[in-house]
Amino acid sequence: MRFGFRELVLMLILLAVPLSSYWLVFRPVNAEIELAKAEVDLKRDRLSKLREETSRNSDLEKENKDIAASIEAFEAKLPSKKELDAIVRQVSELATQQGLSSPTVKSLKAVKAAMYMEQPLELSLQGNFRSFHDFVRKLEQLPRITKIPDFKLKRATDKNGDMLATFTLSIYYVDEGAKTQ
Repeated sequence: MRFGFRELVLMLILLAVPLSSYWLVFRPVNAEIELAKAEVDLKRDRLSKLREETSRNSDLEKENKDIAASIEAFEAKLPSKKELDAIVRQVSELATQQGLSSPTVKSLKAVKAAMYMEQPLELSLQGNFRSFHDFVRKLEQLPRITKIPDFKLKRATDKNGDMLATFTLSIYYVDEGAKTQ
């Protein structure tokens, strides 16, 4: 067999066809396939995360109902503005039951606290220390939400061992006018 120029050209063409098809056809298609695989993997990952999140929806609904019930229980402890006088009377009776002097009450300006109002009252009491301790303990057990942000206790000027307490009692209440708006 004779190997000449025509055979060489034919051999080069036969080698060029698969090489050019790899470079011009298969290589770009393989790149597109890899890109499509990466996109499919990304979408599968997002889909699995979405399934996780949607599986939690029933849990979130239950949590929302529990939170709503907690808020209702909290609001039930908040008196209306009309009931503030009854709470002040209750605190005064509590003080006299514990053997303290009848408190002097000075109402301070009401303060807006989130969706509720805070009514600070400045009270002054006189009595022995154990009575103060029992009074504060009973005050904590009241069903209404109160706090004592400022408390000053000092010895009374008389010689019988009494103490004088001056403190601010904050009572939280619902402002019906603001809530209906």
